[in-house]
Amino acid sequence: MLSRVANTLYWMMRYVERADNLARLIDVNEQLLLDFESLDSQRLSGFWLPIILSTGDESAFSELYDEASSDNVISFLTEDTRNPNSIFSCISLARENARTIRDQLSDELWEEINALYLFAKSDEALKLLEDDPPQFYDIVRRSSMTVLGISASTTARDAVWDFKTLGRYIERADKTTRFLDISTYFPKGATGIDLSSPGVLHWSAILSSCGAMGAFRATGLEINARTVMEFLIYSPDFPRSVRYCISKINATLHRISGASHGTFSTEAERETGKMLASLSFGDPADVLEIGLHNFLDEIQATLNKIAEEVFATYVLLPESIDEIPESNAPSKVSSQARTKQPLQQQQKA
Repeated sequence: MLSRVANTLYWMMRYVERADNLARLIDVNEQLLLDFESLDSQRLSGFWLPIILSTGDESAFSELYDEASSDNVISFLTEDTRNPNSIFSCISLARENARTIRDQLSDELWEEINALYLFAKSDEALKLLEDDPPQFYDIVRRSSMTVLGISASTTARDAVWDFKTLGRYIERADKTTRFLDISTYFPKGATGIDLSSPGVLHWSAILSSCGAMGAFRATGLEINARTVMEFLIYSPDFPRSVRYCISKINATLHRISGASHGTFSTEAERETGKMLASLSFGDPADVLEIGLHNFLDEIQATLNKIAEEVFATYVLLPESIDEIPESNAPSKVSSQARTKQPLQQQQKA
């Protein structure tokens, strides 16, 4: 497969997954606010600002908006195309990636992605955002899931499928960690953090954002910080847990390279294998020892490194590879620099 095609497939699915996750996050938190009718503007800012901080887009947000009000945060994450990670931007970028490789996609898959794009560009979408936001986010979620379903049922299990899978699960693992990380940005004692009734509502919202409420209820566990954290990080069976996503990334990387399981042939496989072993055999108490935020930061940094190494291995042109100085492993700075330009091109598409 051409490296350009592999990169485009990878980002197409990342953007679809990102739009889906943002729609879940915003809708759930809007609904959660209904339980806090007495919040004033200052406390509302304390509720929404952690969501911006968890996405890592605080610099872009502060350049465009003066305060983290409900309207500003929702607009920034939903329809503001100045934000390359807003729902509208992600849908547009997913469609643009799909357009450039239509010959690699089934007609049904292209039609669904294009239909989602046309909806996002329509007056109907803007009217729904104003009059019935839950309906708007429901359409985005359902269309995103339809894209995933069509992709699963119409794509041969070859390299095309593998790079789609990589994009989907790297993005999904990243977003699960960021949803969990929201709680660490609340000021101490803020509404929604302690394990009183508001705390249960907060952790329930995180489960709902990950589509995990039904699966979690089936475990019979009480909803609190520790049980939700363990479920969304360590569950081997739930498809949005970090461990499950890493296991899929690991299996996919080995399918692409042909390396035997338990071995590695690329730096991406090495990093993925180390993380999978840590999640499979680690003690959840370790999270409490080093702190949830620090633990999630380490996972996010490793996911970024895996994505960079995938790019360096499968996407860089041969002449670019020849220019890399010989070493046991590429430095973090150089690998980050090599991934920035393709990402920026995708965001400006």
